[in-house]
Amino acid sequence: MRTIAVEEHYATTAFLEGPGHTLREQAAAASEHPEVSAGFIALIAQLRDLGDGRIAAMDAAGIDLQVLSLTSPGLEQADPDEAVSMAREANDALSKAIRSHPDRLAGFAALPTAVPDLAADELQRAVEERGLVGALINGHVRGRYLDDEFFWPILARAEALGRPLYLHPTPPPSSVIAGMYRGNYPESVTATLATAAWGWHIDTATHLLRLILSGAFDRFPGLQLVVGHLGEALPFLLPRIDRSLPPQMTGLDRTVGDYLRTHVHYAISGFNWTPAFLDLLLQVGADRILFSTDHPYSSMAQARAFLDRLPVSATDRERIAHDNAERLFAL
Repeated sequence: MRTIAVEEHYATTAFLEGPGHTLREQAAAASEHPEVSAGFIALIAQLRDLGDGRIAAMDAAGIDLQVLSLTSPGLEQADPDEAVSMAREANDALSKAIRSHPDRLAGFAALPTAVPDLAADELQRAVEERGLVGALINGHVRGRYLDDEFFWPILARAEALGRPLYLHPTPPPSSVIAGMYRGNYPESVTATLATAAWGWHIDTATHLLRLILSGAFDRFPGLQLVVGHLGEALPFLLPRIDRSLPPQMTGLDRTVGDYLRTHVHYAISGFNWTPAFLDLLLQVGADRILFSTDHPYSSMAQARAFLDRLPVSATDRERIAHDNAERLFAL
């Protein structure tokens, strides 16, 4: 069974010295704790490896193809001028790696999202000249979300190219963290609550709902999005959302759930938990679910084992493993 993993990450040296400097700084800060520091160093090495080491790790885990994206925080929080130059550098580096391993690697473009016209042009260049399959956007852009029509040139270009946008988490704006997540517990708990444990999933779900409620999918009916982590908690709440936000209130052509079932695909992204998977499956169907491992932040081997034991038919397993990705990304 062919396996295509669609949320897999990489980094360039320039990115780690610029917008991605936090990883390098965390490794340095942990120097007094050798095991922690070694973990960061190994993570950085895996992110930077776009060659034989990555391919060998994929072989060992039974992963046939990775669709790579520039690791978080991407370029959405960067200075716009820096983001423009770095997007081009990252996309060119990724394209070069894909040309070296065309049967094993594909990729999403990084975009200077803060400059929408230039971001749209870079998306087109990355797709038409560099062979990338779409773009990944890391959440809000310094507190602004994609429902703001300022960003809609990107949506329009993605639709025109017939290429999806992957909406990936990023930490909520600092004002949200201060007002909602900081409480009567250590700052380390605040940081995790606002990100991996809860905040960046809820912020991504809210981002997607804002995009739907803005009418973006009525304006761009051919637009397709991908979100990870089994839907960022949306499947559990989908019936409640539909009951609370009917078309009579929103003014949309359809229910929110209709948009979530026809304009969005959902990647597993290291959420290897059967109950959560079954909720997603029951809400959107197997045709909308994509395999992914979230490498190197989660285990490829564990993700492949989870795929193999999913309680689905052989046909649906094939859809999730590769058919849906082949159709969506024209692979």
